[in-house]
Amino acid sequence: MSETSHDMGVILESELTCPHCGHKAREEMPLNACQYYYTCAGCGTRLTPKPGDCCVFCSYGSVPCPPIQQQGAGCCSGE
Repeated sequence: MSETSHDMGVILESELTCPHCGHKAREEMPLNACQYYYTCAGCGTRLTPKPGDCCVFCSYGSVPCPPIQQQGAGCCSGE
């Protein structure tokens, strides 16, 4: 398996794609927190989550954040 995973089957790596320039970057996700900001290395745009998403990985990543993978919903939004 090429993606980093935790022993509970949670994938810890996601490929973020910038919606502005299309730059892709593989990033390691925090296991128990949401990442609200991410600065694109391609164009410098500061990304924030789309409405309804808890973090940039859920909005722009190839894999949702670990809390969402574990809980299915309600990550950092208190749902």
